[in-house]
Amino acid sequence: MKKLNFSVSVDAPKEKVWETMLQDSTYREWTKVFNPKGSSYYKGDWSKGSKMLFLGPDPDTGEEGGMVSRVVENIPYEFISIEHLGIIHNGEEDISSPEAKEWSPAIESYALKEQNGVTEVVVDLDMKEEYLKMFKDAWPKALQKLKEIAEK
Repeated sequence: MKKLNFSVSVDAPKEKVWETMLQDSTYREWTKVFNPKGSSYYKGDWSKGSKMLFLGPDPDTGEEGGMVSRVVENIPYEFISIEHLGIIHNGEEDISSPEAKEWSPAIESYALKEQNGVTEVVVDLDMKEEYLKMFKDAWPKALQKLKEIAEK
């Protein structure tokens, strides 16, 4: 796994940025960049220890796919960390196959810091080598979309 880091400054209070980032309807908007063939969405809640499923149509097959994860930490309006445990393939959770184990443990975290009404969002994540280019291109676009939505 390689470590990636991205950030964006948003002209909005951290509470608004947090809600925009995690609410279902706005989450689907700003994460669409990661799955242009359909909306990305989640099942679960953001509380510490909760199981989360991050879902969307597989770009190749159209079948529902995604990640099986759990929330490691949630400090409202400041920090959230997710550990990816495996994959969802053809609608089935898989945390034990060799392909699934390649993702575990992968950590994705978001830190929000507000100063004078401007919130900096810092994203740190672990990424498989084969997806580096795609995510290096997609993350800045996704964060720009998050910024646009939160600043409305």
